[in-house]
Amino acid sequence: MKKATTESMRYAVKFKTVDEYIKSFPVDTRTLLTQMRNLIKELAPNAKEKISYNMPAYELNGILVYYAAYKKHFGFYPTSNVIETFKNELTSYKFSKGAIQFPLDKPLPKGLITKIVKYRVKENLQKSKQ
Repeated sequence: MKKATTESMRYAVKFKTVDEYIKSFPVDTRTLLTQMRNLIKELAPNAKEKISYNMPAYELNGILVYYAAYKKHFGFYPTSNVIETFKNELTSYKFSKGAIQFPLDKPLPKGLITKIVKYRVKENLQKSKQ
């Protein structure tokens, strides 16, 4: 029988809190996850933190962003329209219609993440006014 990896076991767990999610990773990855968490909380202090799709998510008049750690990268999910808006600033990263991948062996691009989260906060607050 094949031995289960830490990563495959993590997917079998249904996390209830972001703390549980972060604690399931090795120290280096936990550091990045905590940096991301703190940055989002600073930029969107009124956003509700929760687990959605078994990963950390932040909600303010709808979902702002999701993020998740994987074996070799950090996934950031800010919605597809944001990817289109910021695509010229994403050329250093692997990205798709709804996701950006940041390598785990490099520092988080806090400036880029800040721009994206602020954009999402503004977008969601405008939606609530309509």
